[in-house]
Amino acid sequence: MKSTLIGVAKIAVPLGIGVYIIYSQYTGLSAQERDELFASLRAADMRWVLLALVVGVGSHMSRAWRWRYLLEPLGHRPRFWDCYNAVMIGYFMNLFLPRAGEASRAASLYRTGRVPFEQGFGTILAERAVDLLMLLGIAGLTVLMQLDKLDLFQARITAFRAGQGQQAGGGFPWGTIVLVALAVGLLAGTYLVLTRPALRARLMDLVRGLLQGMQAVFRTRRKGAFVLHTLLIWGCYVLMFHLGFLAVPGMDTVPFAGILAGFVAGTIGIALVQGGIGVYPAFVALIVSIYMPVPATGEFTRPDALALGWLLWLAQTVLLIVLGGLSLLLVAVRKRTTT
Repeated sequence: MKSTLIGVAKIAVPLGIGVYIIYSQYTGLSAQERDELFASLRAADMRWVLLALVVGVGSHMSRAWRWRYLLEPLGHRPRFWDCYNAVMIGYFMNLFLPRAGEASRAASLYRTGRVPFEQGFGTILAERAVDLLMLLGIAGLTVLMQLDKLDLFQARITAFRAGQGQQAGGGFPWGTIVLVALAVGLLAGTYLVLTRPALRARLMDLVRGLLQGMQAVFRTRRKGAFVLHTLLIWGCYVLMFHLGFLAVPGMDTVPFAGILAGFVAGTIGIALVQGGIGVYPAFVALIVSIYMPVPATGEFTRPDALALGWLLWLAQTVLLIVLGGLSLLLVAVRKRTTT
């Protein structure tokens, strides 16, 4: 019963935060801003969105190819389509269950390619480490491109705060609560690992799998291809995001620095809440609005920038649901046929 409640809380709390952000953001818009929001969505050129989806499919296929390069040094050569289906199943599961994608992806490849779960999971974590370095690199480049705009950012934030007025009471102590929650979680996790041998053994298996995965990054015989696919994956991500700006009228004037800044913000939003529901559009709109003229209402977020965030989020989410659901079906049919 206790584990069930914890599992439900892991899903309900992030989703609740996302829904609350959607509600508060929408109710915070005036009637005119809501009209502008829906007008921007109706005027969007869906041809650019479809092209963005094609680019997105290419990034997922490239990720499947790259994964095979990490599995080869471990003695496994799974089929490309087995890796691709596992990747899409992982994305699909991450939309609904926090951090379930990695485990689902490794489990899928075990069922179809007979790759041991620990090794598959370890290579996925190694991939995540490489992707984190790429994201940090893009974020660093974005910061360097913003150095001459720091005064602009400060002026926009100051003007917005002046329009909102000072809040009484100093606000809710979110920072303290988050730190306490992290400390309690760390202590509870340490206690469980020390007192439960089965859990400790499982953790050690995962650590060994991670180390093998990290070694595979350096041991792969196709280092050049691995780097090329890594650049291709993230290049497709940025291009997909950029095509969204061409779809929404008026957004094509945002400079490349603003596009990169919005991309980094959206990526962080997806990491905070499963699927990025509510958070992704809010973060994208908040950052992109800085690079656009101040709305007549004086608000910080522009309705057309919010429309861009929602359009990009919907396009990516629908793509993952369709392709991930199809991969789940294909794997289930293949397993049934084999049985």
